[in-house]
Amino acid sequence: MKYQVGDEIIVLLSNEEGRVVEIMNDKMVMIEVRGVKFPAYMDQIDFPYFKRFTEKKLFPEKKAEQKIYIDQVPKEKPQPNRIKVADGVWLSFIPKFSLDDFNDEVVDLLKIHLVNQTNLSYQFTYTQQFLGDTSFELTSSIEAFHDFYLHDIPFETVNDSPSFSFDFSLTHPDKKKAPHFEASLKLKPKQVFQKIEEMKENNTPTLSYQLFTAYPAKSDEPYFELGSLAAKGFKIYDASKGRQHLEPARTVVDLHIEKLSNNWEHLSNIEIIGIQLSEFEKWYDLAVAHHQPSLIVIHGVGEGRLRDEIHDILKTKREVKNFINQYDPRFGYGATEIFFK
Repeated sequence: MKYQVGDEIIVLLSNEEGRVVEIMNDKMVMIEVRGVKFPAYMDQIDFPYFKRFTEKKLFPEKKAEQKIYIDQVPKEKPQPNRIKVADGVWLSFIPKFSLDDFNDEVVDLLKIHLVNQTNLSYQFTYTQQFLGDTSFELTSSIEAFHDFYLHDIPFETVNDSPSFSFDFSLTHPDKKKAPHFEASLKLKPKQVFQKIEEMKENNTPTLSYQLFTAYPAKSDEPYFELGSLAAKGFKIYDASKGRQHLEPARTVVDLHIEKLSNNWEHLSNIEIIGIQLSEFEKWYDLAVAHHQPSLIVIHGVGEGRLRDEIHDILKTKREVKNFINQYDPRFGYGATEIFFK
């Protein structure tokens, strides 16, 4: 059914606007125009939006021409230099609109831009996924106070809960800054549709999500002492600033023992798997603390003992939505991907 009760309409014959007050059958509706109700066939009315759009004056009417002499032209005031204010790094989506068969405005696709509103330049690796499957990957760099066009996604794919992951590092390394920093975003369809409507109402051009406000310092930041616990050697932190003291999280963690220890040859199997599980727990906890949408754990194939241990642990974790161990061209069957709630 093209129309619903409450829809605004225009009568094609008289060019008057009204609204639908009752659906009579599949061909006729009851409409109200200037307080008068009467039936009308659906092919005698239409939505008014296209008419309103075409009637908008793109340019103001020209007034009668009047000669202006050179000495009457006001001097242009000097413009102050614009100061660029650091406001973090953002992921922006620019909707591309079109009109459907009913002249309703619809979104065809989303153009994705990385926006750097900081005074630092970054190297980054970008991964975009649908339902855990990688759709697009890119490694590049972005300068300070610059935008970087990434790619487009069809608007209907928003229903597949797309996720966008970045691994940032400084173009010019700083010993006081973290060696890398991971940030991610997962779109929720309902929220996106609401933001599109708000964007139309507010006449704003983009949907923007902040990835981070400032590139983090190294995790070994100084802490303040408090009370008897501090006197006994405990580190006391302000709970409201707890996340500032966390290590940057990772989206991919490799648990092969040669990646974790330089002297692993003399270790027993029990000692090796203990180190691997400890490393897994560390990055799992950081992923949860940083609200990551997912985490990939590379455990290898082998006899499957490490994989089974990890799967047993995941079954007890309330933050886990689900996890899969399926073939991946990068890891074969040697990795498990975890999706968080």
